[in-house]
Amino acid sequence: MFLWAIIKKVPKYIKMLGVVEYWRDLIYNKNDPRTKDWFLVTGPGPLLMIVVTYVYFSTSAGPKYMRDKKPYTLRNTLIIYNFIQVLLSIYLVYEGLMAGWWNDYSFRCQPVDYSNNPKSLRMAKGVYTYFICKLIELLDTVFFVFRKKQRQISFLHVYHHAMMPICAWIGVRYVPGGQSTLLGVINSFIHVIMYTYYMLSAFGPEIQKYLWWKRYLTFLQLVQFSIILVHNGQVLFTDCNYPKVLSFLLTVNAALFIYLFGSFYIKTYTKKYQSRKYEKISNDNVQFNESLRTKSK
Repeated sequence: MFLWAIIKKVPKYIKMLGVVEYWRDLIYNKNDPRTKDWFLVTGPGPLLMIVVTYVYFSTSAGPKYMRDKKPYTLRNTLIIYNFIQVLLSIYLVYEGLMAGWWNDYSFRCQPVDYSNNPKSLRMAKGVYTYFICKLIELLDTVFFVFRKKQRQISFLHVYHHAMMPICAWIGVRYVPGGQSTLLGVINSFIHVIMYTYYMLSAFGPEIQKYLWWKRYLTFLQLVQFSIILVHNGQVLFTDCNYPKVLSFLLTVNAALFIYLFGSFYIKTYTKKYQSRKYEKISNDNVQFNESLRTKSK
């Protein structure tokens, strides 16, 4: 009976081995040979360790460490950090346009060029720089923790910052060029505006009073993900030599981000605006009633 039980489990073990072999083949044999040996791209282990550490620090270790401490100001650090992010984002937009999207790439269908063509290599290096930038951007949350801005560390914030390095790593490892790189160009353009806002905000109240356009950053992000959803979704219905699995994942991820950012926009701005409008009407009514009472006396 014991032997028979083992024999019955053999097919399951074979299937498990098949999954493992498929995974190993996907990770180590299906990648772009040009980028496989680049720093942090050789395998998923280092990246996953960074992302897991980031999530743990942001949601648990960091807040516990700061619980009994005064928040750090970090004014100069934030100004310098955000200024560097603006420069990096401008560079990524420029490289993405010059390496393909300005006049070479097709917006409808753009396969990956795996050759050593100078423009193809330039795009691959641009995608890698974008990946490194997504790792640097994890510092956004670290600064929130040290400044005790825990309300800013929402599920949307952590999920967004954790997913972007993973998506960028997949891009560098397998498709450092082609259709999906439009995501990086648009995202970097949005970040030029976003980090400019953060940099100006770091100067203090004397500048913050002029930053009335914060809500439009979220709106621009919604536009960004809508473009990404349509741009990658169309590949699923056309004969394009670009991985449909990746296009499907990017489409689903864009739809999820639209839902999350849309919910945030409605909750933060629309409902708040309606609440303020109702409060103003109520105050006007109170003042009107008070004026009537005064006149009646």
